[in-house]
Parts: sequence; structure tokens; C-alpha cells
Amino acid sequence: MAFNYLIEARKTKGIATPKDMVVKTIVTTDLIDIIASKNHVTCYNVLTGFKWIAELIKEKEGTENYIIGGEESYGLMIGDQIRDKDAVSAVAILCEMAAYEKEHGRSLYSKLVALYKEYGLFREHLVSITKKGRDGQQQIADMMERFRKTPPLKLGGVSVTSLLDYNSSEAKDINTGQLYNIDLPKSNVLQFILEDGSKVSARPSGTEPKIKFYFSVQGTLNSELDFDSAYQNLGAKIDSIIKDLSI
Repeated sequence: MAFNYLIEARKTKGIATPKDMVVKTIVTTDLIDIIASKNHVTCYNVLTGFKWIAELIKEKEGTENYIIGGEESYGLMIGDQIRDKDAVSAVAILCEMAAYEKEHGRSLYSKLVALYKEYGLFREHLVSITKKGRDGQQQIADMMERFRKTPPLKLGGVSVTSLLDYNSSEAKDINTGQLYNIDLPKSNVLQFILEDGSKVSARPSGTEPKIKFYFSVQGTLNSELDFDSAYQNLGAKIDSIIKDLSI
């Protein structure tokens, strides 16, 4: 919501520019990409960690105007004065958003539902798995290797269209086998992109026998009355994907 609020506020105040940009990490909801695109704001995706957002700001200084960045763990970096996750400014923006919506007779909840109706309904989920024992790290390495060699063709009943391997810097079209370059630093991350736009990311820890799976699924929302059932349906979809991954 903070991304949308700042983009809308800049337009309302007449200070939005064609050089405005926002930044998110590759495992963060693509709802941000959609909001930015429909408001003619560039959205960049970087690897997980605020250091990558800060590096992009430095790279774009003088040519583009950074507004806000963040990652799936609720972290935000508002403006470029403090180039790290900053809870103080995030809380300040939250209070400002709440006051603005109240002034216009709405709640933050109703605004969120309105955003889902306009841009699409998204639901995110995180599964963290620890493999204990002497061979825990190897079990995770074997899991990643299995996904690389034999990626699933369907997840949750939806076809997988692309496999993004950030370790090899290649994205593969599952149907045609065509390869595309990923213009980011190498990282041991795999992403499965589904036909309906949903996304599953696998990211092992580099220091402990742990692997995280990030789920981002999407659907449509017709009215506020449908929100609970639509959101539950997305939860069921995530459960189905987890089952198909056998994790």
C-alpha cells in the first residue's frame, strides 16, 4: 500500500516525473510491478537484501528519481536519505496513510480491497525448511539440483511457463526451451513462473542448512463482499502448490 500511496500522492501534488522509480526484491509481490506500470513509474527488481536496493539507487543517481523500495519481509526504504530498512519512516507513512483514508471516509482495509479490485488479488506465503544433521546442507543442495534438472511442469494445476535460475543468470521458457539472460548478480535462487502469473521462489541460506520457499499467487476480486472467499481460494492454491513440490 505504501508504494501505491506515494505514487498517488506525487501525482496529486503534481510532482511526479517520468524519471520516478521504485525498487523491490525478486521474491516480493508482483502487485508492486503492476501498480508501478499502470502509473507509468519504473519498477526495478533486485536480489534479496536492502544493500541491493541501495546499490541501485547509487547507480541511478542523477538519471532517475528514487521514491520507495522494499522487500517481502515488510521492510521499507522511503526516500534515499537512509539507505537501509527503516521502520521509523515506514510507521510514519502508515500513520499518514491511515489519516488520509480516514479523512476521505475510508479505512486502510477498504483501500487495500480497492487496490486488489483494481490491480488484481495477490496472496503471499513463506515456508522455511531446516534440514538438521550432518548432511542437512547436502539435502538442500540436492533439492535445488532436482528442481534445476527436472522442474515441475505444473503447480497447483497451473502450467509452469518459465524457470529462472539466478545462479546461471538464465531464464528458460519451459515450452520452447529458449533461454534468456537475467541481468542481475549471480545468486542461488530458482523461480517458477506459472501461466497465470503466480510465482514460486526457492532460496537456500548460504550459512545454515535452511531453505526458504516464497509463494506469490494471484487471482481476481469483483467486490469487497467476495474478499474472504477469494483470499481463501488463493490459500488453497498455495497449499496445492506446496503439495506438488513435495516440501
